[in-house]
Amino acid sequence: MEVGLNHFLFVSTILFSMGIYAIVTRKNAVLVLMGIELILNAANINFIAFSRFGNFGLDGQLIALFVIVLAAAEAAIALAIVLNIYKNLATVNIDEVDKLRD
Repeated sequence: MEVGLNHFLFVSTILFSMGIYAIVTRKNAVLVLMGIELILNAANINFIAFSRFGNFGLDGQLIALFVIVLAAAEAAIALAIVLNIYKNLATVNIDEVDKLRD
């Protein structure tokens, strides 16, 4: 049995669905960030799979590397924001973030 494009797309779809589910159902900011990371990883799988099976050379790998760097920067900034919210409100529940306006 040979692993083809459909297998990569299936795994990517599962990761993307799990990421969307994590974003929609969770109230904890850290778990929402984990959902965003799952979505970015699903996009990376798509980039690399289409690069491999579409004969696009190294373009998919370069874009995936850029997405990884972007995800690392996003995680660092988002975690700093979450720590600041925790310092001010003593919770990371995203429903209570509107209290920062007061």
